[in-house]
Amino acid sequence: MDALQPDEIEAIHTATLRILSEIGVILEQPEARTLLTAAGATISAQNRVLIPPQLVEWALAQCPPTLSTRGRGGTTVTLGDGSLRWHNLGGARDVFDPATTQIRAATVQDVCTAAQILDALENCTCVTPFFTPQDVPGELMGLAMYRHTLPHTTKPVYGPGVQTARETQYFVRMAEVLGNPSEVTMMAISPVSPLNFPAHLVEAMMEAARSGLPFGALPCPTAGATAPLTISGAIAQQNAEVLASIVLVQLVKPGLPVLYCGRLAMMEPRTGVSVWGGVELGLASAGTVAMGHRYRLPVNVYGFSTNSHTLDLQNGFERAINALIPALAGADELSGIGEMDAGVASSFAQMVIDNELAASIHRTLRGFSTDAEALAVEVIASAMNTTRNFLGQKHTRNHLKSGEILLTRLAERGTWGEWEKRGRGSLATRAQAEADRLIAEHHVPPLEPAQESALDEIMSAAHKELVR
Repeated sequence: MDALQPDEIEAIHTATLRILSEIGVILEQPEARTLLTAAGATISAQNRVLIPPQLVEWALAQCPPTLSTRGRGGTTVTLGDGSLRWHNLGGARDVFDPATTQIRAATVQDVCTAAQILDALENCTCVTPFFTPQDVPGELMGLAMYRHTLPHTTKPVYGPGVQTARETQYFVRMAEVLGNPSEVTMMAISPVSPLNFPAHLVEAMMEAARSGLPFGALPCPTAGATAPLTISGAIAQQNAEVLASIVLVQLVKPGLPVLYCGRLAMMEPRTGVSVWGGVELGLASAGTVAMGHRYRLPVNVYGFSTNSHTLDLQNGFERAINALIPALAGADELSGIGEMDAGVASSFAQMVIDNELAASIHRTLRGFSTDAEALAVEVIASAMNTTRNFLGQKHTRNHLKSGEILLTRLAERGTWGEWEKRGRGSLATRAQAEADRLIAEHHVPPLEPAQESALDEIMSAAHKELVR
């Protein structure tokens, strides 16, 4: 599915270059301004940094077409190789209980449990620290998320959102416990829409680049509030925020691997809140994929997303639509496994449901064959000449094994009577039972004792320095 035609992509690209060169970005960090102006940027009368098209093109030319991260279990995940990958929501504040339909504040234990479940889900490729634990000091929240995720998964772990250069340095030290930071993690940092690069975030970006961390610029504009209401105008602004970030990190470290990210949502015009569930989000994500691929970069966008507060019908159709549209557009990575309530909450049952939904999307992307073997004319002839059914045909057995029909684990596929015998359980009930089983049975190889001690020492040093 092509979200944008080539001429539409070029129109957005041209608008983006005008935004950067004529309007500019708010960026007042002295070292970054010096780097940019030495490379050809100028300062406008409004004191904004104007980035010329040739500097943008230079920076894009430095970026490799793929990005790889390695888990401590040895698995390397490459984005940009033509495959669709998935990771979970990061930073949920609350835990939703499907049995009581109540929420509670997340804790460090929830960070650990979420990582364990995500480690078990075959369609979750990489793990982002899931919850923002409310039982640690705010200054340590991001670092604590990373520290307590690492022991509970062997998959590649992405960095949490960092806010300062010093926090980035502590994060890099923890990554070093696993290996070369440039190989075992990546870092995403969000500029502030519209077109604002606060000094502390710029310093964090530059520190991440100096450390060689694969980098994702992660703007989160809301169309109608912090970006134009039109999808194309909001994509153009988001694109400018991503490209300005790429220019900065490539000036710091040319050749740094970059993930093109976008988190464009829409404003609910009746309330002003950010809408993560409307179909417009899926369209915006598909448009973001088109722009990132125009620059030959791997692209990460929203996948599973909803404004629903519970595991209801709205939750299901919103996340299915908003993941399938960018998947069909060719996204390299989709986020949002476990997301609920516009990213504020999650449940362990939701993570398990999304694993099955991701399998359905992968099945959709595979399509179906029309070669002679699949068209099965001879098989039809054989069946018509014998039993007049296909249950006993070798062709049927072969294609069952090949996955022609996706065998679900959670979706109800039985009769009403069978469902009644099982107690009329809901999808949410079955998903929670599966999550409970994984918590009880899925074993994650522990870190070495020396690694645990090293992480504790880093956290202790961070506590002494950062907690006021």
